[in-house]
Amino acid sequence: MGALRPPAAPRRFHERAGWRAAAYAALDFETTGLDYVNDQVVSYGVVPVLGGRARIEGSLHQLIHPLVPPSPRSQTVHLLRPKDLAEAPQMDEARRGLGAALEGRYVLAWFADVEVNFLRRIFGGSDHAWRRRTIDVRNVAIAVDRKPIRVRAERGYSLASIAHRYGVPVAAPHEAYDDALVTAQLFLILASKLPDLPEPAVRDLLLAAGGPLHRRRPT
Repeated sequence: MGALRPPAAPRRFHERAGWRAAAYAALDFETTGLDYVNDQVVSYGVVPVLGGRARIEGSLHQLIHPLVPPSPRSQTVHLLRPKDLAEAPQMDEARRGLGAALEGRYVLAWFADVEVNFLRRIFGGSDHAWRRRTIDVRNVAIAVDRKPIRVRAERGYSLASIAHRYGVPVAAPHEAYDDALVTAQLFLILASKLPDLPEPAVRDLLLAAGGPLHRRRPT
């Protein structure tokens, strides 16, 4: 991929603002596999969250023609076969639309390691920079339940299971746009359910998401 600057991060003072005042983009990638070095994105979905609402207008769903074929395992998950992707653009072309959708916004993702690692592959930038602007909504759900965050150990926190718990409809599991929409809707529900924080600031949500870059230093 040729050089392309990462989309601008939100301004740092936004972290102190009430969460409804900030701009977000719920993002989901479907990929050829989970090898962050060799696998590639086959589709992405983005749903803007502005003014405390998920906005269907401005949403994106883009298929991508990968340079490596989807693994048999990944095809059983996202149901995208090589022939379904044959006429889609490659990421070099499609990433411009993705970058514009993320410009100046916090990223919302479910199990954000996947999105963070592929974003770094697509746009460059450091792991530190991407994690600083990303809210792992799965970890927020765990924090709402007052459980310690052990991202790889916690069970019962799939996107579908938490959506079912909160009555959020899931129309097409593992389809990038639908997963991004469900993530956006769950974020809107969970943002006001943090223990003792009925109206959190953006920084509170970043802390709840468990990112080490956002943990407060002892005073």
